[in-house]
Amino acid sequence: MTRTEIRWHGRGGQGAVTASVVTAEAAVYQGKYAQAYPEFGAERRGAPVRAYTRVSDEPIHTRSPILYPNVVVVLDPSLNKSLYLEGIKQYGTLIINTKKSLSELKTYIGREDLKIARVNATQIALDILKNPFVNMAMIGALIKVVPIVDITYVEEVIKESFRPKVAEANIEAVRRAYKEVEVS
Repeated sequence: MTRTEIRWHGRGGQGAVTASVVTAEAAVYQGKYAQAYPEFGAERRGAPVRAYTRVSDEPIHTRSPILYPNVVVVLDPSLNKSLYLEGIKQYGTLIINTKKSLSELKTYIGREDLKIARVNATQIALDILKNPFVNMAMIGALIKVVPIVDITYVEEVIKESFRPKVAEANIEAVRRAYKEVEVS
């Protein structure tokens, strides 16, 4: 069985929960099994948020939080690395929204066993959306680095979830991050 367990880390208002749901819905559209759900602490804008996505070729019966993800997606680079590195499986994948170079990031993370990817999703969001909502760009980076779902299904979900003009901009952010993500 192929199962990918993704833990998203961000802050309230950045769209980690929406990214988790869009990714899961796209996987379902592609004929896979998926689930997505949030975990909130203090529910306020700016507070740390975790969201979870499971994607599998077989039915998923687990309903617990993902404590040992094989993929971690970090929307906010200012989060303490101990938060998002906690429990990540050996040889897992870490995808971070950052301006840092891959070499700077690898030194900062200090885990040789991880596949590390970086994309400047903040800049992409500011260029395209004119605001710092990085979630769609991070989906683009995720599906390029860990091809759990085809980009066409992500675009389909976005078209159904947002008004046409907003959907168009979000799809552009997904596509640009998909092209620009760098992997160690």
